[in-house]
Amino acid sequence: MTHSRPAVRELLTSHGLAPRRELGQNFVADPNTVRRIAHLAGVGAGDRVVEIGAGLGSLTLALVETGATVTAVEVDRGLARVLREVVAGVEGVTVVEADAMTLDWPALLGDVGGWVLVANLPYNVATPLVCDLLDTVPAIERMLVMVQREVGERLVAAPRTAGYGAVSVKVAYWAAARLAGLVPAAVFMPKPNVESALVEIVRRPPPDVAPEPLFELVRTAFGQRRKMLRRSLAGLVDGPTFAAAAVAETARPEELGLDDWVRLTHAVHRA
Repeated sequence: MTHSRPAVRELLTSHGLAPRRELGQNFVADPNTVRRIAHLAGVGAGDRVVEIGAGLGSLTLALVETGATVTAVEVDRGLARVLREVVAGVEGVTVVEADAMTLDWPALLGDVGGWVLVANLPYNVATPLVCDLLDTVPAIERMLVMVQREVGERLVAAPRTAGYGAVSVKVAYWAAARLAGLVPAAVFMPKPNVESALVEIVRRPPPDVAPEPLFELVRTAFGQRRKMLRRSLAGLVDGPTFAAAAVAETARPEELGLDDWVRLTHAVHRA
């Protein structure tokens, strides 16, 4: 049984709790929404799910209904206490009180891959957390994350679109990403001022270039995104190297797709 709006309100009130703005706490208070998220995640019996920011357990309960086992991570001590009460007696749920940004992920997930991340991510940590997990936690092979719509659009953006930036390249290096749906503000408590988006991220083999040198070029170029590459990458890439990579030195960073960044990185390190 997932939580209705009155149930969310009662859980908070009875435990003397309130949403904490500094932790970006907005609780989903609509059973249909959390069941929709669980369905879109495509998980079921035999799947191992890690949920970040489990809160009062609305999504946790919907995920367990699919037959998946869930490791529910919650940083707020008060909410973690309530969450343990909510899932008491429910098979297949482990509650971990920890900060996802500093968590020892290998210790938590073990040596076997195949984990699925399904989470309503706090807006203030969504981007760095997704990027960090892609960089350092290969055991998580799929993600379905609910984030602020603007953030979601940046995660999946293609070259030459408004949201395209260094984060878009980072995601494309590690995974295929797409917008899986939108979530209206009205299903949250308290109601945020923005719409949310569901983003599906599926790992794939990265290109044949190390991430560090590629991301150094990407970060440097997007740090001055309005400048032509010959200016933003001055000192790192010269004219002949641009030519060897078949990348126009007059281009701006948002014009380059992942393949372009790969060729440019290879050319730089052959020069």
